[in-house]
Amino acid sequence: MKNIIGIKIKDLFSKIPLAKNLARQKFISDFTLGVIKSRNVQFKEVGLHFTTDSKVESNERRIQAFFKDFNFDYQQVAILLIMFLPKGKLSLSIDRTEWDFGKYQCNILMIVARHDGVGIPIYWDLLDNRSGNSNIDNRKELIGKVISLIGVDRILVIVGDREFIGHQWIKYLKNNNIPFCMRMPKSHLITLRNTDTYSVFVLLSTQTERYYQDCMIDGVWCNIMLKKLPDGDFLILAGNLPAKQLGRLYRKRWSIEVFFQTVKGRGFNLENTHLKSSDKIKKLLVFVSIAVGICVNIGKYHHTKIQNIKTKKHGYKSNSFFRKGLDILREGFRNINQGFLKIWEELLNIFTRWIQIQLSHYQYLIKNIG
Repeated sequence: MKNIIGIKIKDLFSKIPLAKNLARQKFISDFTLGVIKSRNVQFKEVGLHFTTDSKVESNERRIQAFFKDFNFDYQQVAILLIMFLPKGKLSLSIDRTEWDFGKYQCNILMIVARHDGVGIPIYWDLLDNRSGNSNIDNRKELIGKVISLIGVDRILVIVGDREFIGHQWIKYLKNNNIPFCMRMPKSHLITLRNTDTYSVFVLLSTQTERYYQDCMIDGVWCNIMLKKLPDGDFLILAGNLPAKQLGRLYRKRWSIEVFFQTVKGRGFNLENTHLKSSDKIKKLLVFVSIAVGICVNIGKYHHTKIQNIKTKKHGYKSNSFFRKGLDILREGFRNINQGFLKIWEELLNIFTRWIQIQLSHYQYLIKNIG
């Protein structure tokens, strides 16, 4: 009975097998569950939680061999991750995160979809530019892959911070009818419909917030929101959606920051990896992203079907869906109480049925792979 959690989650991987070989499929399941159990990505720590009778050293060698020899089909990975997302329009965020390990600099460009306040990754890539900013080709490649799976019509908005600017990028989004909201540096000038050009300092000299339709910034005509922030800085948002909606849409960008926090110190300690290979870190992100997707959905279903997460006086939940799901999973792996496992079985049955519905929705994509 205690293994029911692992069995049910392994069944998830049989829906869209990320490997053809059964031994590889089992490894992917074991490693993902090991990340959840250990809250760690270091190979030795994860290997301690494999569901085998092998010694830790043997498990560690298996892990090293997998990361050396196996190559994921990242389109299949993306389809699996999309299954964790709700139907309907999606808010996307594009951003980078980076860290140094000795002389190695890890630089990740990622697109995530917002799901109950947390970002679920769809595609990502490792930039080989010594922690430099992404370029137009990097961004177009990632958003193009996302569109090939979900289509433009399903994108509510794609949001980006001040790195994601430039004439070619903004023009690409506008010309392809991709709804967008990008933050602009305060140094950028704004040309109004009457062709007069002003700085944000002038436009907000007598007001703290203004909205403009059909302005030019970065050489592209779009809509603008301007706001003077309490710390004295300025918020300039540009997009092809109504100017008065841009502030609300930009707040959705926080979901990718929450994801980065989740996979780092608050979740799986991604920065503790000693990997110095971009290819291997890209593979490691597959496991971490799936683990986040599982935890968020387990937490959400527990909240809606079994017991609501308490709301504190400030209006926020005492635990996020991710943290609730992670805690329930880890407790479930340890606790042998029959009543608890009965609840677990019902919870995971609900979760599996929902995944099956999602699977049927994306079946046409799966058939076209390979």
